[in-house]
Amino acid sequence: MLVLDSGGVSRLARRRQDTAALIAVFKRDGLWPPLVPSVVLAESITGRQRHDAYINRFLKTCDITEELTEHQARRAGTLRALARQGSAIDAIVVALAEPGGAVLTSDLKDLRALASHAHAVQIYRA
Repeated sequence: MLVLDSGGVSRLARRRQDTAALIAVFKRDGLWPPLVPSVVLAESITGRQRHDAYINRFLKTCDITEELTEHQARRAGTLRALARQGSAIDAIVVALAEPGGAVLTSDLKDLRALASHAHAVQIYRA
């Protein structure tokens, strides 16, 4: 499973050849479509029509989850406390990728810190 944070959404929403190649790799590796927690939309959507159009077009290719179970929320809180860094949304993204998933992010420092306390979560640079 591939989970995207706002950096991952922004990166993959670009209409560029290198982005298409990256998506092809994720498809080949069985990591497509990606999961986008609905809370990530709060960081991804800007209210600027032109920017949001690209994001909204891309989001149609994703699985957006509005569900965050109590267990996942508690796990995110634990990860955040253990890492002593990262936002609540970052921690939710990592918790949803457990176990054995991957996260695409532009915030390597915080997400790697969180993932270091998670069960087999890979972090990829957006």
